[in-house]
Amino acid sequence: MASEIINCTSIKSASKNILHILIILIFNSFLAQLSAQNTAENRIVNDTVRKTDTIRVPAEQLSDIVRTKADSERNDFQHKMTYLNKNAQVKYQDMQIDADYIRIDWRKNEIYARGEVDSTGRITKPALATQAGKTYEYNDFQYNYKTRQAIAYNARTEESEGVIVAEKTKKYNDSVFFMRRGLFTTDEYFLKKKDSLADYHLLAPNIKLIKGKNKSQVVTGPVQMYIEQVPTPLIMPFAILPFSDKRSAGILIPSFGERQDVGFFFNSFGYYQPIGEHFDAKVMVDFYTKGSWNIRPETNYIKKYRYSGNFAADIGSTVRGIKGLDSYSKVNTYRISWRHSQDSKANPLLNFSASVDLVSSKFYNNTINNNYIFNQNVLNTQQNSTVSVTKRFLTLPITITGTTSYSQNFSTGRGDLRLPQLNVAVNQFYLFKPKTGVREGLLDNLTVNTGLNFTNFANTDEGEMFSGAMWEKMQTGLKNNILLGTNTTVAKYFTFSVGANIDNALTTKTLTKSYNPITNDVEDNFNKKIGGYSVFSTNASLQTTLYGTKIFKAGSTIQGIRHMMMPSIGFSYRPDFGTPGFGYFNNYYDATGVLVPYSIFDGGIVGSPTTGMEGAVNFSIGNNIEMKVKSKKDSTGVKKLKIFEALNITGGYNFAAKSHPWSVFNLNGQSSFFDSKLNVNTTLIIDPYETIYNIGEERGIRTENFGHFSVQQFGLTFSYPLSEAIFGEKEDLEKKYNMKGDIRNENYYFDDDHYAHFHQPWTLNVNANYGYNRGGSKFGNTVASVGLDGSVQLTPYWNINGSTHYDFITQELTYTRIGFSRDQRSFTINFNWVPFGQYKVYDFFIGIKANILRDALKYKDRSFTQPNAPF
Repeated sequence: MASEIINCTSIKSASKNILHILIILIFNSFLAQLSAQNTAENRIVNDTVRKTDTIRVPAEQLSDIVRTKADSERNDFQHKMTYLNKNAQVKYQDMQIDADYIRIDWRKNEIYARGEVDSTGRITKPALATQAGKTYEYNDFQYNYKTRQAIAYNARTEESEGVIVAEKTKKYNDSVFFMRRGLFTTDEYFLKKKDSLADYHLLAPNIKLIKGKNKSQVVTGPVQMYIEQVPTPLIMPFAILPFSDKRSAGILIPSFGERQDVGFFFNSFGYYQPIGEHFDAKVMVDFYTKGSWNIRPETNYIKKYRYSGNFAADIGSTVRGIKGLDSYSKVNTYRISWRHSQDSKANPLLNFSASVDLVSSKFYNNTINNNYIFNQNVLNTQQNSTVSVTKRFLTLPITITGTTSYSQNFSTGRGDLRLPQLNVAVNQFYLFKPKTGVREGLLDNLTVNTGLNFTNFANTDEGEMFSGAMWEKMQTGLKNNILLGTNTTVAKYFTFSVGANIDNALTTKTLTKSYNPITNDVEDNFNKKIGGYSVFSTNASLQTTLYGTKIFKAGSTIQGIRHMMMPSIGFSYRPDFGTPGFGYFNNYYDATGVLVPYSIFDGGIVGSPTTGMEGAVNFSIGNNIEMKVKSKKDSTGVKKLKIFEALNITGGYNFAAKSHPWSVFNLNGQSSFFDSKLNVNTTLIIDPYETIYNIGEERGIRTENFGHFSVQQFGLTFSYPLSEAIFGEKEDLEKKYNMKGDIRNENYYFDDDHYAHFHQPWTLNVNANYGYNRGGSKFGNTVASVGLDGSVQLTPYWNINGSTHYDFITQELTYTRIGFSRDQRSFTINFNWVPFGQYKVYDFFIGIKANILRDALKYKDRSFTQPNAPF
C-alpha cells in the first residue's frame, strides 16, 4: 500500500511532496528491518529446539558472477529472463558461451544458446561453448549452470586428432557425455573445416565420451565404417577409441584375400594390449577357408637407455587339397623368435644380444603367413640363431665373447649347434719397443695377433635336439691362432712385408674311415680320443705403386688419363703336414683297392691340416684407371670419369708341387658409369692347363699341358637405379601454372585449358646377372637373369610398385609381386598380388592413418620395436 501511495504522489507532484516521501521511505525501511529480525529470531528459536548446533541458511543460486555482453541485451525482471542478441557472450566460472542468440532463465538456472540462422532457418554459424580449454560447437543447446548438465543438438566435439558429430548430445557432468547417432572421423580436411564431408567416418547409434585428466576415450555400440559416404561391410559390435599420447589397447584390423593353395583368408586379425610402461603384447590369428589356421603371439619389452627386444611365435597348421584325395596334405609348423639388443650407453664393457629363430624344417614351404611370401622369406634355405655375451676390460687388452648358435639347413633337415663357444681375443700389440721413440725397421714394426677359441659342436637332425643322440655326437675343440707380421720401407718406394701364421688345435674326437664291402659305402667312425695338431706357414711380399699420366692437347674433349698400378710379388712356404711323421693323416682302401689318404680331423670342429708342401711365388697387379673430360655442368669445367675403379690380376707358381705348379689366374674388375649410377662387377678364372674330355664322358681329365688357357668361371653383374631425377630437374609447376587445385586437390595444377598437371616420381632398379661355371665338366653350367623392382606414382594419391625376375635359361618369370596403394589422406588402401610361382596370393587391406586409430584399430603397429621380420 505504501508503494502505491509513493507512485501516485510522484506522478502528481514530486517536487511538492519530497518531505512526505522521505518520511514514508524511512518508516518503511525501519518496519522491514524489524520484521526481518523477528523472522530470524523465530527461525533460530525453532531450529534450536530441533537441532541446537545447526543454523540453516539458504544457499546462493550462483557460485560466481555471470558476465554477459551482446549487441542487444534485454532483461525481463517480471519473468526473470535475460535475452542476448547478436555477438552474444556469457561467461560463468570456466564456461564461456558464444552464440548469435542466448536466453538465460534465472528461475530454472538454464542457459539456451543458438547459432546464427539464415532466412530459411538453416544454421550458418554454430554456437560455441568453451570449457577447460576445449571448444565445442552446436546448432543449439541448453545448459544448466547449477547441475552443469547440458543437452545439445548437432554438436561437434573435437578430441585429439579426431572429431565427433552427433545429432543429440547429453552432458551429465564435465567428464561424461552421451551421444545419439554420432559419427567419428580423423579426416584432416573435415577437422579443419576445409570440407563439409569427411572422406571416411565411423557411424554408431550410441556413443559415450569419457573425459579424464590425462586421457579420454570413446565407447560405442555397433559401429560401421563409411568411405566417401558409402557404407562398407566393416561392422564391429563395439569400439573403444582412446585419446591419449600413451599406448592403449585395440583391435588389429586384418587383411583379406585369396591364396590358390589354401583358399580365402582373414590375415593378421588380433588384439593389442600394453602392459605397464615397459611391456606390450599382441595376438594375431590367420583363418583360411580350406582349414588352415595360424596363431602369432608377440611380446615386446623396452627399458630406455638400457635394452629392448621381443618374443614371438608362429604356430599353425597348413591344409592343402581335399581330404580323402591323394593331393590332400596337412603339415603342422612352428617358429619361435627372440630378439634382444642392448643400448650401447648401458654398459660399454659388457654387451648382451640375441637373435634366435627356431623353425620347423618345413615352415617356410608351408607357411600361411603371407608376409613371408611378400618378403620372399619363403625362399630361405637356412636359418641362423645366435646368443652372445661380450666382455671388455679397462685394464686388460683382451675381449671375451661367449656365444651359443644354431644353424638350420632346410634342404637336409639337419642343424649345427654350438653350445657354447668361447672366444678370447688379445688386442694387437708390438713385440718390441722402439729404441728412439719412432718405429723403424722390421723388429720395431713386428706385431702379434693371437686368440683362443673353445667350442662344443654337434650336427644333429631336427628331432635329436637335446636328446641322448645329440650329446653323443657332441665334439669339443680348442684352437689357438698366432699371427705375426711386420713391414718396412725399402729403397724409398717399396714396402717389404714378412708374416707367419701358427695354428694349434685340440679336439675330443678323431676320425677313422673304412670301406664296408657289404654296403659298398665308406663309413665314418668318430673315436672318443683326444687329438691335436700344430701347423704353420710363412710369407713375404714386396709391393709398390706406379703412376702413369697422359695429358692431351688443350681444347680436347679428353683432358687426360691417369693409370695407377699396384704390383706385388710374394713368396709363401708351408711344410707338407700329410707326411707320416706328423701323424695327422691315415689311409684306407676303397672298393678298387686304391689306398686313399684322409685326415683324422676331417669333419671335426677344429678343421684339418692341409697336405702337400707349398713353396710358391705369388703375384698380383692392381689397376685403377681414371679419365678427365670437359664438362659444362661442373664448376671446374672438367669432370672425372672412372674407367676402372679396380682391375686386379692374381696368380702363382708352386715350386714344391709335384703336378700343376701353376695356379689358376684370377681377374676381378669393378667400375661405375653415369655418375656412379651404373655399377658393373666382373670375375674371370682361367686355367692354364689343358683338360681332355673322352667320348661319352662329362667330366674331363686335367693334363700337364701348360699354355692351353680355358675359361673355368666367368661372372658379370650390374645394377642401375633409375628415377625421374636422372632425366632433368624437377619442374616447378607452381611457377608454370597459375591455377591450383581446391580442397583435397592441392597437389594438382591446371593450365588455361583446365588440364591437370602434377609430379609423377618413379624409380626403377635394374639388376642383371650372368654366370658361367665349368667346374671340370665338358659344358659347364650357365645362369642368366634380370630383376626389376620399382614404383611409379600415377597421381599424387595412386602408387604402383612391384618386382619381378626373369630367368633367361628357363625362359620363365620367377618371383613376381605387384602392389597398388591408394592414399585417401585419412586412410590407405593396399593391394598386393603374387601371380606366379608356388604361392599365388593376393592381399587387400584398408587402414586408418591417424595415431589414435593406429592404436585402436592398429593400422600400423605402435610397438616398441620395428623389426624387419614379419613378426
